[in-house]
Amino acid sequence: MTLPTPSIEYFLLCPMLIVFGVAVVGVLAEAFLPRNIRYVSQVTLALGGLIAAFVADIAVSRSLPASGRSGVLGAMAIDRPTLYLQGIVVLVAVMAVIFIAERSNIAATANKVKVAAGVSGGASGLDAFTPQASAVPGSDAEREAERAGAAQTELFPLLMLSVGGMMVFPAANDLLTMFVALEVLSLPLYLMCGLARHRRLLSQEAAMKYFLLGAFSSAFFLYGVALVYGATGTLLLPGIRDALAAHGDSSMALVGVTLLSVGLLFKVGAVPFHSWIPDVYQGAPTPITGFMAAATKVAAFGALLRVVYVALPPLHEQWRPVLWAISILTMAVGTVTAVNQADVKRMLAYSSVAHVGFILTGVIADNHSGLAATLFYLVAYSFSTVGAFAIVGLVRNSDGVEDAGLSHWAGLGQRSPIVGVMLSMFLLAFAGIPLTSGFISKLTVFKAAAQGGAVPLVIIGVIASGVAAYFYVRVIVLMFFTEPTDDTPQVVAPSILSKIAIAVCAAITVILGIFPQPLLDLADHAAQLLQ
Repeated sequence: MTLPTPSIEYFLLCPMLIVFGVAVVGVLAEAFLPRNIRYVSQVTLALGGLIAAFVADIAVSRSLPASGRSGVLGAMAIDRPTLYLQGIVVLVAVMAVIFIAERSNIAATANKVKVAAGVSGGASGLDAFTPQASAVPGSDAEREAERAGAAQTELFPLLMLSVGGMMVFPAANDLLTMFVALEVLSLPLYLMCGLARHRRLLSQEAAMKYFLLGAFSSAFFLYGVALVYGATGTLLLPGIRDALAAHGDSSMALVGVTLLSVGLLFKVGAVPFHSWIPDVYQGAPTPITGFMAAATKVAAFGALLRVVYVALPPLHEQWRPVLWAISILTMAVGTVTAVNQADVKRMLAYSSVAHVGFILTGVIADNHSGLAATLFYLVAYSFSTVGAFAIVGLVRNSDGVEDAGLSHWAGLGQRSPIVGVMLSMFLLAFAGIPLTSGFISKLTVFKAAAQGGAVPLVIIGVIASGVAAYFYVRVIVLMFFTEPTDDTPQVVAPSILSKIAIAVCAAITVILGIFPQPLLDLADHAAQLLQ
C-alpha cells in the first residue's frame, strides 16, 4: 500500500502557525529570560504575534479562490468561514491579552488599600492572577510571592496555545483534527481558570469542575468519532456526508452523531450541557472569563456549523428537531435562572447560556440567511462580552478584591458615571435594545429562523428576550437610581491600553447597532461557501 506524500500548505496555514510559533517562543522565554523582563517580553510577543496572525489572515483571504482550499491532505478547510471566524478569535484574543496584562494602576490601588489597612503591599504583578499557583491558598509562601511582586507570566504562552486551538477548531475538515483542536484549546483554559488571585479556593474548584466535565465531554466526542468512522469508513466531513447520502442513516451513525454533538454543545454551553458555566465563569479570573465567554463560543460554533452544514445534510430531518428542543431549553433555562442571581459574573454566565439559545436559532434556520446571521451574531456578542467582563474586573471592595455582588452595586454609576454608562451600553446590547449590536443580531437570527419555518422558535426567543431585559435593566437601575451606601465598591483606574480596549468594545457595540451593513455583507460573503 502506497501512502500519500504529506503536503503542507504553509501560506494557507500561516495565521495558525504564527500563533503556535509565538506560543513556543513564549515557553522558551519563560525558561531562559530573567524574571524582571519576562512580563514585557511576553506581552510584546503575544500582542505582536496576534497582530501578525490577523494580518496573515487578511493576506490569505485576499489570495484565496472563491471555492476555498483544503490543506494537509484535506484535514483543514481554508475558506471564507474559516478565515472570518479565525479573525474574530484573534481580535478577541488581542483584547484579552490587554486585560490579562493589566497590573500597574489596579495593583497599585490595591496595594495602597492594603498599606492603609496595615498590610504589606509589595510590588505590582498581574493583578487578577495569583503570584504563585503552586502555593496553598492563603499560605505564607503565597503571601511572600505577592510581596515580592511575582507574576504568572506563563499565562501568555498558555493563552496563545488556546488561541491556536481555537483557530484550528472551526477549520478542521476531519473529526480527528477537530478532536485534537478541542483538546489544545481546552487544556490551557483548565489551568488558567484556577489562577485567580482572590477567592483562590473558588477558583481552584472552578478549574477542577471544568476539567472533569470537559474530560467527560471529550470522551463522548471521541467515542462519537469512532462510531461515525465505523458507520461511514471515513473521518473527513465531506466523505461522511457522501457516505450518509449513499447508505442512509444507520443506528451507529445516529448514535455517533449524538455523541459528537455532546462534545460540541458542551463547549458552546447549551442546555443540558451548561452546568459548568456559572461556577467556572464566577470562579475564574475575570479576564479569563471574558476570553472564554467570547472566543470559545466563536470557535465552538464554528466547528458546530461545519459539522452541521458539511457533514450532516443527509440527516437534516434527524438533527433539526433535536436542536429545536435544545435551543428552547437553552433560552428558557438561561433566562429564568439569570433572574435570580445575586452575583454579576454569575448573572452574565447565565446570560451567555441564553445567548447560546438565540445563536442556535440561526443554526436551526438551515439556510444561507441563518448562517450569515449566526456569523454576525458571534462578532457582536464577542466584543460586548469582553467589554462587560473587563468592566466587572475593575470594581473592587475596600480590600482591593473584585466585588461582583449585585447588592453592593447600589449607586456605582453615580460614583463612576463613565464606567456605569459603558457597562449599561453592553447590558442593553445583551438585551437587544435598538441602536446596539444586540438588536441587529437578534433581528437577523430571528428573521432567518422565520424564513426557515421556525416561527414558534422565534416567538419563544422574543419572549425570552423580553424577560432577559428585566435583569439587565435591574443592574442599570441599581447603579444609577439607587443611592450609594457604605458597601458600594470603588472602580479602580485601568491602564491606558485597557481604557482603549474597553472603548473599542463599546464603539463596536454602538457602530454595529447603527451601521451594521458592512459586517452583514462580510458575514453574507463568508457564509456562501458552507451552503
